[in-house]
Amino acid sequence: MANTNLQESATGVKFSGGVLAIFLFTLWFLPFMAITLGIAFPWIICIVMRWICNHTTKDGKRFRFKGTGGGLFGRFIVWWLLTIITFGIYSYWSTRNQIRWVVENIEIVD
Repeated sequence: MANTNLQESATGVKFSGGVLAIFLFTLWFLPFMAITLGIAFPWIICIVMRWICNHTTKDGKRFRFKGTGGGLFGRFIVWWLLTIITFGIYSYWSTRNQIRWVVENIEIVD
């Protein structure tokens, strides 16, 4: 019989975040990004990832995101410069590096 609980997969992962929070994030983040001309993007990524991890469990164990905007900001500058220098070609590696950084900063809390 199929799993009827859409929030929990066969792997035991469950997400409990709500739509209202996502809507409020959007209302707050879009103007914040415009005001800071995109400089706040690393901090916004960290805020969103922290929220996602705080609302995600695997077999009853909660995830935690330990990354910081300051830790990502320097990398973003380097990735941005390399993307400009290579006329956008480096953007593929930049995206991969960003995903790798996010994943490396997620841990399961006992």
